[in-house]
Amino acid sequence: MNTIFNSDTHAPPFKYDDVQHQDIGVAIDAAIDVTTKIYQEVVDIPNQDRTFENTILPLDDVTNLLIETDGAFCFLAYVSADEETRRVAQQADEKLSEFQTLLGFREDIFMAVVAYTETDDFIKRSPVEKRLVDFIQRDYRRNGLDQSLEQQNKIKTLRQRLVTLGIEFRRNIDEHEDYILVPLEELDGLPDNYVSSLIKQSTEEGDLFQISLDYPEMYPFMETASSEFWRKELFLKNHNKAAEINAPLLEEALGLRLEIAKLLGFNSWAEYSIELKMAQTPERAKVFLADLRSKVQIKATQDLQILIQEKQSHLKDATAELEIWDWRYYQQRVRKEKFSVDQFKVAEYFPLDAVIGGMFEIYQKVTGVVFQEVNVPRSWHTDVRLYGVTDSITHEHLAHFYMDLHPRPGKFGHAAAFTLRPSRIQSDGTRQPAISAIVANFTKPTAEGPSLLRHSEVETLFHEFGHILHQTLTKAPFSRFSGTAVERDFVEAPSQMLEHWAWDRDVLAGFTQHKDTGESLPQALLDQMTKAKNIGSGIHYLRQIYFASLDLAYHGPDSITDTDAPARELHEITSFEFPENTHFQAGFGHLFGYDAGYYGYLWSQVFGDDMFTRFENDDPIQVGKDYRKFILEPGGSKDAQTQIIEFLGRQPNNQAFIKEIGLESNLV
Repeated sequence: MNTIFNSDTHAPPFKYDDVQHQDIGVAIDAAIDVTTKIYQEVVDIPNQDRTFENTILPLDDVTNLLIETDGAFCFLAYVSADEETRRVAQQADEKLSEFQTLLGFREDIFMAVVAYTETDDFIKRSPVEKRLVDFIQRDYRRNGLDQSLEQQNKIKTLRQRLVTLGIEFRRNIDEHEDYILVPLEELDGLPDNYVSSLIKQSTEEGDLFQISLDYPEMYPFMETASSEFWRKELFLKNHNKAAEINAPLLEEALGLRLEIAKLLGFNSWAEYSIELKMAQTPERAKVFLADLRSKVQIKATQDLQILIQEKQSHLKDATAELEIWDWRYYQQRVRKEKFSVDQFKVAEYFPLDAVIGGMFEIYQKVTGVVFQEVNVPRSWHTDVRLYGVTDSITHEHLAHFYMDLHPRPGKFGHAAAFTLRPSRIQSDGTRQPAISAIVANFTKPTAEGPSLLRHSEVETLFHEFGHILHQTLTKAPFSRFSGTAVERDFVEAPSQMLEHWAWDRDVLAGFTQHKDTGESLPQALLDQMTKAKNIGSGIHYLRQIYFASLDLAYHGPDSITDTDAPARELHEITSFEFPENTHFQAGFGHLFGYDAGYYGYLWSQVFGDDMFTRFENDDPIQVGKDYRKFILEPGGSKDAQTQIIEFLGRQPNNQAFIKEIGLESNLV
């Protein structure tokens, strides 16, 4: 089967800059036609002649084709600078997603796979080949293919609508643009380079500065602007992102998910969804969150007391209370006042190019690969860089990855890694090189200076690049198991583990570089950063527990007709009053994609922190080889629990996690 991407190590794998609007629809139609043809060929094979090669492998070929098509064309909906291209790509994404949904209801294919499992050929197949067959059958059963035709049609209709709702929900978040307009005198606390990067509007009241909801503008403002009035205004706008249009979409989606789950014999969507994850049941996820909350609450209580005292001291008001829009600001204030850690001063040691170079150096050394920039990337925007990945010993070309790191209008608004082409074993026995993209929104360099990353952004970059490693260094034999195609509550662990490098003194000494002097990060400053690291960690993790608990509540056994009610009811978890007249859930993009799985961020962090202990205690080079062998290369071809035990050489535990967030070890 022809591939959309080429595999030349030194050339761009795809000419994104050549894609015209009309090309997108043509490519989608072609992929649909090829898929339809392949499926018919599988159906036409007599059952007695079925083999893995003629019945199962073609289905994985289709998986590969659809991922490639999505990566070459639909992906542009997230990153193209051209509004019309984004619109056409979004339509293509919806069409392809709906088609893929329908494929999940092909009873003739399901019966062909079942027939194959009754052959002698199936019996002699390897464990990973049988795993693929089992997963394919499982997918069809989870669509009701073992139920009546009436049930199947009902589920199909509901799933098609869910696809449309998911695309609309995410698009509304990405396209939502809002801001506050702040006079210069109210920007106290913010550095000059931040202020100079803002859009300025001339009004009858004088010049006002626009603070948008884009991460590089919003978070520094929430953390550093001394005006509580404007912090509150920005917070409320962010918590009402796309509220009017997305709230009804979310309510409809929750109803559809519950209906689907019950048609399939499950008590709730959470039960249906978590069946495939490490936790296996909602009850186990809830017990995990409840246990974690009981521990984190101790730290959060300490944090709140420290921050309340800081606010009262700052305002010289012994009655002042800490509000939810305050904690980021006073957390940073404590770090600055008590530990002399100013995040903008720290950022001066982290120019983006130096961070990328240092990150590449450590990951090349640890995983045994080489990253080589492609000079002419032929990408979707001039900001984008392209790199090839080569094994340092065999010199085999393994993958390409793109880096699109700066914000622009209409672009995906968060940080994420996208699989554009999976790696797999091709029919001729060679490995298909993977293609991935990291998309983020770090401050863009200006004529006055380079892009400077706050340390939290350095952690984000190290985290997302961990996903790139997972996607590009996989040796899974099939597209279905390639790279990050693992249990959703494990997928973050390999990346969360790598965030620790952003705190390693030897690593930082090797690449930090002050924007003016070239000096590396002083040891004394790193020591202070480390001491201040867990200021507010309890509050942070209570908020994460709240998000995860809200996600599970939305997907429980009861019908949700008012999504505000659970958001308000569970908000006490955060230790803050619920901000009235806000609808945070409407801008909570993880409710589509991570539905009933947001707890996985915390679940997987426990494993990620535990896995990093091997780097702390053993030879990093050898551990890196094991990390690549036992974690990165298998992808989804083994259960996550098996991978973790193989890598650690023991059962995992939560001791490292508890220590990492500043809790005492006796709470384990």
